[in-house]
Amino acid sequence: MAAFLAGLPVLDGRSLRIFFLVFVVRTLYVSALKCYCDGHCPDEKQNGTCEVPAGGYCFSSVEEVWDVELEESGPEWSYGCLAPDEPGMMQCKGYMAKKHPRKKIVCCNSDHCNRDLLPRYNANTTVPPDQRTLPSGAPLVILAATLSVCLIVFTLVIVLVLVYHRYRRKEREPCLVSSQGTLKDLIEQSSGSGSGLPLLVQRTIAKQLQLSQCVGKGRYGEVWLARWRGEKVAVKVFFTLEEASWFRETEIYQTMLMRHENILGFIAADIKGTGSWTQMLLITDYHERGSLHDYLQTTVLDHPSLLAICLSIASGIVHLHTEIFGTRGKPAIAHRDIKSKNILVKKNGECAIADFGLAVRYLSETGEIDIAPNPRVGTRRYMAPEVLDETLNASSFDAFKMADMYSVGLVLWEVCRRCASGGKVSTAEPYVVPYHDVVPSDPDFEEMRLAVCVKRLRPTIPTRWETDPILASMSKLMSECWHTNPAVRLTALRVKKTMSKLHIDNAIKIV
Repeated sequence: MAAFLAGLPVLDGRSLRIFFLVFVVRTLYVSALKCYCDGHCPDEKQNGTCEVPAGGYCFSSVEEVWDVELEESGPEWSYGCLAPDEPGMMQCKGYMAKKHPRKKIVCCNSDHCNRDLLPRYNANTTVPPDQRTLPSGAPLVILAATLSVCLIVFTLVIVLVLVYHRYRRKEREPCLVSSQGTLKDLIEQSSGSGSGLPLLVQRTIAKQLQLSQCVGKGRYGEVWLARWRGEKVAVKVFFTLEEASWFRETEIYQTMLMRHENILGFIAADIKGTGSWTQMLLITDYHERGSLHDYLQTTVLDHPSLLAICLSIASGIVHLHTEIFGTRGKPAIAHRDIKSKNILVKKNGECAIADFGLAVRYLSETGEIDIAPNPRVGTRRYMAPEVLDETLNASSFDAFKMADMYSVGLVLWEVCRRCASGGKVSTAEPYVVPYHDVVPSDPDFEEMRLAVCVKRLRPTIPTRWETDPILASMSKLMSECWHTNPAVRLTALRVKKTMSKLHIDNAIKIV
């Protein structure tokens, strides 16, 4: 080394500077890296060659590119230089492999070393994300359909909840009865069972009553004329001690299929009061002609009106006594207190049976006779012989029906006395109650037993009836109804059929 330096020529200062500059430029030129470039050339005039200072790299990369027109993906290669200060240098060191799985890059650091480098390309078979799909891969159409279905279901749930709450609110409110409805509409809109209106509607009607005047009074309580929204109704107000009668009558009226044109129309029942007083109400149709007892005292009948009254009474009794079979059937019912005061006269001249406080029902499925625990035993004047002498077979429902028919015979006698013969009003007898001539106005139990059971007395048949065909037939009919032997008495259906024939024959005769 010393010999080498001794052999060099001696240079002055200027020559030394020139030498040093040449040395540096030569060193830098020699250390520059030349790379093959294609698609990544900084200057298109470089003819496929680029240079990078020392510390840089030549690279070769491949990237999967989606062709929109061909709708398929394919590789795209590029070659070039990467200077030490370029961001792409990190890719050469493998830092971006996970970030860009669709791009592969290979680097080298010798001249043109990247020309023959071909990074391995793994084709991706997955179709690129569609703009119309979600990140999860579900089409937007499915999302829209799902949201629509959810919206519809949500709306239906809201509607059902609102309807339910509206229905519950109507049940709790007092205005359960439509302001436009009448009693007739309410009854027709109720279930076809004929068992009366719903209990909540009954209580609503009871609260809206306006009592007008007392039109009757009896042992059980009072009957008042009242108004409900301008309509006339009858309100029976029971005495406090008559709770059993109120309960029984309400129970009978609410029996399935009880509604009938010849049964007093039931509207509602309710108990009103405070701790100090109680009012038991029974609301029914109002018939301004009043009871048959009152009507006969002021009215003389002709043959058609006589038959209309008697036939309607028989029809009402037949409906009571008859059992209707079926899922919503009606049990057979015996009245046990038939009398002219418990029969009301309607505007059309027909009658309606009322007052079921002592009624009994026969439950055929069990064979049981449903007798309410009521201390009242009926009206003594109209009691059948077997009731008066206490020989009635309480285990036989037919016995109760035959006792009813005895009372029906007495009522028919009352009606026939007020029927004129030959169109002459004066021929009609004055109205009287049965046995008026043999017992006091308010006979006790023993007095009636002596007259009916011991003496076997019956109401007197006027002689003029023998010359009147209608009254003669009626006298025979009533005599068979009040026979001493219950088994011999006519049934309600037999009486109805006989009077129907009389009614038809009389109508033909008039025509």
